[in-house]
Amino acid sequence: MTVITSSLSADQEKQLLSLLGHVRLHLLYKASVHGYTAAAFHNYCDRQGPTVIAAFNGAGFVFGAYTTKDYTKNGQATVDEEAFLYSISAARDRPLRVACNNGQCAFTDVATGPNYGGLVFLHGDTARIHSNPGPGFTFQSEQMHGTDLALTEFEVYRVERLGGLLAKPWRKIQWSAERKEKLMKSIQDYKPDIKSVSSAKVLLVGAVGSGKSSMFNSLNSVFRGNMTSQAICGTQGKSVTTQFRTFPIKVGKGGKTLPLIVCDTMGLEDNAESGLDMEDVLSIYKGHILDRYQFNPSVPLHADAPGYKKQVTLRDMIHCVVYVVDTCKVSVLSDKMLEKLAAIRKRTNQLGVPQLLLMTKVDEACPLVAEDLRNVYLSVYIQRKAQELSASLGIPLSCVLPVKNYSQELELDLNTDVLLLSAVEQMLNYADSFFENQVVEEQEVDDQPELYKSQTTKEWR
Repeated sequence: MTVITSSLSADQEKQLLSLLGHVRLHLLYKASVHGYTAAAFHNYCDRQGPTVIAAFNGAGFVFGAYTTKDYTKNGQATVDEEAFLYSISAARDRPLRVACNNGQCAFTDVATGPNYGGLVFLHGDTARIHSNPGPGFTFQSEQMHGTDLALTEFEVYRVERLGGLLAKPWRKIQWSAERKEKLMKSIQDYKPDIKSVSSAKVLLVGAVGSGKSSMFNSLNSVFRGNMTSQAICGTQGKSVTTQFRTFPIKVGKGGKTLPLIVCDTMGLEDNAESGLDMEDVLSIYKGHILDRYQFNPSVPLHADAPGYKKQVTLRDMIHCVVYVVDTCKVSVLSDKMLEKLAAIRKRTNQLGVPQLLLMTKVDEACPLVAEDLRNVYLSVYIQRKAQELSASLGIPLSCVLPVKNYSQELELDLNTDVLLLSAVEQMLNYADSFFENQVVEEQEVDDQPELYKSQTTKEWR
């Protein structure tokens, strides 16, 4: 899965946002990656709601068009009173904004590149524009694009309103040192209901770059008392995690081991031949895959292969599955990724494993949360994203938890810790639900492993 990044500089993005208000930009289409064609543009940008075009040229201009209307290729002239053209240049202190003239159409919704009359982008399926200021928009070519009609890049972003703060939080949480200490003690004192199991095993599942490995490192840091980086993290397009890992967590350096094992996996990818395989997921659930198993995306682990653990007990199995989703990418999750997550969820349900969903990077997704993490349950935007994930994946809203991982900090933060520990508390609660659904089949010989059946599903093995 290729990571597609914006070509806007920090200053250019700031100027563009000054024209759009309190919004978040989601990159939909990048011509250097997807192609300088009208077909590619419409494939990625049709029916996306409000969008803004960012065209780049060699003269140093960033210019484009904003509309609140959908692109649909209906062949009609589209009226949009909120539409405007804009231009950003290092030669100006502020961006140029050109509103649509009264009574005129903003763009013609045809199958070519976006046609705003005065500016036609991807003209002739090439990296060029056609410029002819007309009745819809009145501007001077020199100010708009410096008369340089060749494009060095062309991008389209979905524009999403962030909203403000709710009058009351949609979920109550105590942001205090006392609450943190209470959560830490509760987690340290946790004991599974089944005597033969000493720790709850939690599996993290998510797309490449969602923050799975960072989640473990963050939890480990909270209990260690300082920043750690035991699990390998990265930002590249391919999964940095290529092994199945089981990570215990200790309190302090060399201290007591928590009754919690966090399992990390290879990231999910859109391509069916890449990333974590469904059969490997099921083998992990059932306890057949050992720590440090090296994933092979093209060939899942089979029962007769070296490293496959045939004899398993309840302590080897996964007791809670946690999906990890980057909040910044909720609105642009591909259909393939949603289908893959839905397929995993269906099989997980069949095995009776409780599931949670963690929304990571909430501070990056919402500026109000970045200002104060305690706004996470007051943010209209975060609530909306949680509701979207709940609806699209069929996960109850009560199972969706916003969190913030440690990424650039050097010191621990109380509010970050409380949010992370609250998530762990729910993981253990859900693991208890799994244990309560198991029936122990007692063995006559003490040294034989106990066998388990689920009360809600067929026998696992």
